[in-house]
Amino acid sequence: MFYAAPQQGGGSFMPLLLIVLLFGVMYFMMIRPQQKRRREAQAMQSALGPGDEIVTIGGLHATVVAVDDEVVTVEIAPGVNARFARPAIARVARQESVDLAEEPVVAEPVAEEPVQSPVVETRKNKD
Repeated sequence: MFYAAPQQGGGSFMPLLLIVLLFGVMYFMMIRPQQKRRREAQAMQSALGPGDEIVTIGGLHATVVAVDDEVVTVEIAPGVNARFARPAIARVARQESVDLAEEPVVAEPVAEEPVQSPVVETRKNKD
């Protein structure tokens, strides 16, 4: 007579372990980096101030003129202002320096001698 082999009870533990392992990998590879990028973007958007040069998510380069709670007013061209929502700002291209104690050193202009052109005019005059 043949007897059926006894079933082992540990067979249901492996699929559960695989699901937990898959969730852990998904968390560390996708969810956590996305949360980090969002925190960095919020910090950048909250640190905006007048004079900062920004780039919007649409690719528009502008200079920040004023900042409110939800709206940032930017100058696109001289005399042309536009309002954008804070989340529409993708990055800060150049941040205005807060330290005004140090004034930039301006070099004195040096008078240069006129440079003679190596090109000689060879047109013939009609006389």
